[in-house]
Amino acid sequence: MVLTAKIFEVREKASLAAIGGKLSELKESQTVKSNGDEVVLVTDVRDVKAGRQSVSGIFCRDKLLRIRQRGREVPIVKTIEAYIEFRDRGDKIFLIVAQEKHFANAAAATLSNALFLNFKAIVEAYIPPENMQKIHEENPEGTKLIWFDQVDIPGVDKLALAGPSLMDTALYQEYLSHGKIWYIVYTTHQGGRIYGLTRNGVVTCFTRLQESEFLDYIVGSVLPLLR
Repeated sequence: MVLTAKIFEVREKASLAAIGGKLSELKESQTVKSNGDEVVLVTDVRDVKAGRQSVSGIFCRDKLLRIRQRGREVPIVKTIEAYIEFRDRGDKIFLIVAQEKHFANAAAATLSNALFLNFKAIVEAYIPPENMQKIHEENPEGTKLIWFDQVDIPGVDKLALAGPSLMDTALYQEYLSHGKIWYIVYTTHQGGRIYGLTRNGVVTCFTRLQESEFLDYIVGSVLPLLR
């Protein structure tokens, strides 16, 4: 099973204690109509837990689905959940949302407005290009794929290296001179686990792993890469 998470940066000044208190109180309801029936959709955070360097919980959002049942549409409410964690790195607080990027973006926007009354208080995290380079250059044999963006060659949006080309140092340096690493798939030194990482903090694990181990890797190895 592929595991995915996205990391965000908290731009507002806040303490973990204040964030934890607001998370426990967060509950938003929206009433929508479906074939004349009123359906209440709820967004909240449950199981809020506070630690010395983190506050975590389960972000829950209801989604209205419609299914066919004996010739008519019946509204069904599905709750989508994501583990969230606010982590204090010492200099900044980051938010980790363990879900695919579209849901993670929506969760971050909701949390930003609910906690800080500002949709711009929680923004995408950023990994400097030189830190993306280190992942490959410190273990080139472990790299599976590299995508470059911001390419300055007319008519070319992206460049990619894969397979034997990854070991071609001259070709790698040439591509690096024309663009910046946007996405890299690599194998870790320890454990041989395969991860994908984008410059805006989307982390994917392609190796079978427990979610707790995945989150430990993000906190220990990815958060230090962030600007």
